[in-house]
Amino acid sequence: QVQLVESGGGLVQAGGSLKLTCAASGGRSNTYTMGWFRQAPGKEREIVAAVNWRSGSTYYVDSVKGRFAMSRDNAENTDFLQMRNLKPEDTAVYYCASSSTPIMTINEADYPYWGQGTQVTVSS
Repeated sequence: QVQLVESGGGLVQAGGSLKLTCAASGGRSNTYTMGWFRQAPGKEREIVAAVNWRSGSTYYVDSVKGRFAMSRDNAENTDFLQMRNLKPEDTAVYYCASSSTPIMTINEADYPYWGQGTQVTVSS
């Protein structure tokens, strides 16, 4: 059973940066796609970014393109979401999630493993 734990959220001023961390345990060998989702107050959860580490395919929602970037440290079983030039509209609870789907997917239903979420608040 894959377990994911996020960290790195916090309060930052607009224009600032944060790096979210998603630490995995419990067997990640067959989880090919990692996604980052967020849910702002009163809004539906949305996918922010995803990467299929098997193919190298990536996805970034338009609103974060050029500002957010995913990376991975395989030795530490850890994924990262580097967020730069943050905006107040980026304020949300951010979740990492992993999928065993062998191809890239941005469908939330394809992600059975979820972290607990970490709050990101961007002040104007």
